[in-house]
Amino acid sequence: MTTLHQDTSPEEKAYIAQVARDLAAAGTKQDLGVHLARAAGEYTLADLQVIGGRLFAEVDALPEPYRSRVRPYFHEQIFGAHHRLLLMYRSGVFRQDQDPIRDRETFDKFCAMIPDGCFTWDEQAERTPFRYSPRHRLFYYLMAAFTMFVLDRPGHPVGMPFPGGFTVEERNGNCYCLIRDREKEVFFSICNFCPAKQNEGEYPRYSGKNTK
Repeated sequence: MTTLHQDTSPEEKAYIAQVARDLAAAGTKQDLGVHLARAAGEYTLADLQVIGGRLFAEVDALPEPYRSRVRPYFHEQIFGAHHRLLLMYRSGVFRQDQDPIRDRETFDKFCAMIPDGCFTWDEQAERTPFRYSPRHRLFYYLMAAFTMFVLDRPGHPVGMPFPGGFTVEERNGNCYCLIRDREKEVFFSICNFCPAKQNEGEYPRYSGKNTK
């Protein structure tokens, strides 16, 4: 069950809205990379610990053996992307060639979704001993934007398993995902903006929680 998160301040709402506007104003992948790196740089070690704790709690709620198989992919999706983003920024990669953002229309819709997406919650996932705020959720969208619109890679890493034995696949330069077109009713799902193509097959009964 999802609900609108109320425990926040006007300043936090304004901050998230401004970040979304800054991202939408990016003219190229490199511009976007700079905006994302600067926004990500505002997260402290304590913030990253909260984000990591929330991720651990969500994955820990999954059944075995799926839990152990999928855990490293979720870690790569969030913290692997964070490491790569800052590495590219600090090494000057974003000062090089200026490339257009793939599928500008989809990117604009993604940016427009961020403010509301940061304030929409899965109630069953909120049972954690620390405050996971909308600003922490914004971090998830920053990493997704980097992966999908700077790197042009799927929001969930290639090889990531889904229940039923399906995975995110890469074949002949194209990426495919079983749930790519199956999350349209969940407006805040990154699947709706992912560059992966829909992979046909039997849809698994399990559907991930809000950040999956």
